[in-house]
Amino acid sequence: MKIGIRLHDTIEGTLEQRLAFVRGQGFECVHLALSKTLPDFRMEDAPEKLARPEFAEEIRGTFERTGMDCAVLGCYLNLTHPREEERLRTREIYFAHLAFAGKTGAWMVGSETPAHPDSPLAADAPRSEEAFRFFLDQLRPIVRRAEEENVIMAIEPVYSHIVSTPERAERMLEEIHSDHLKIILDAVNLLGSGNLERRDAVLEEAMRRLGDRVALLHMKDYRRENGQLPAMACGEGEMDYRALMAFARERDLSMTLENTVPENAVRARETLIRS
Repeated sequence: MKIGIRLHDTIEGTLEQRLAFVRGQGFECVHLALSKTLPDFRMEDAPEKLARPEFAEEIRGTFERTGMDCAVLGCYLNLTHPREEERLRTREIYFAHLAFAGKTGAWMVGSETPAHPDSPLAADAPRSEEAFRFFLDQLRPIVRRAEEENVIMAIEPVYSHIVSTPERAERMLEEIHSDHLKIILDAVNLLGSGNLERRDAVLEEAMRRLGDRVALLHMKDYRRENGQLPAMACGEGEMDYRALMAFARERDLSMTLENTVPENAVRARETLIRS
């Protein structure tokens, strides 16, 4: 079990400087969002940029020199744009990330499932069967490419998104039956105003339904404020990590921290270790 961090939540600097810094803080792996970490990287350029062998060699070499692992290569682009040409362009960006993950040794490509705000599906996406089926249609070719590249495509369920519940995540896995489709489990992202009082039951259901198909944990905290659940670093809110950490230890699951700053990242990691 390794504990890591989102690299764009750390100090400013080059990729190597950032990796060296978080290794010095005791982290072993990172979530790498290229467009949020490298100042000259734009997601719209990904199909061309990520295809350059020298770029893959540079990234892989930097991770090897610093002794760090890339747990997640983030590609959190929306798959449900109402215009087909935009969806196809986004698909190419996902394809490029999957190939790049294979070349650089990243454990998986990670994403979420929001409905595009311009889509007629957006209003009722967390409950709409139409939105769910449309999303699956967009995801299928991406998972097929993940199979071809022999890498993992990992989806993160979120309360307000299309894949909004443990049950929907399980259905997604069953309908797109592939060893290359997994789950990033973020317990806080499964919570909202409609189920917060059942927090422990929601988490238990997620662990029961998704089990060995969870590839990684995202770890953060939350606090109730004026009907909202703002996210924050582990240990600064109301979350109870004992069940999650037992789940992680039992399955040797790694995790990456979210919503930290350099000043509280070590404290957040130690909160999890003590849980």
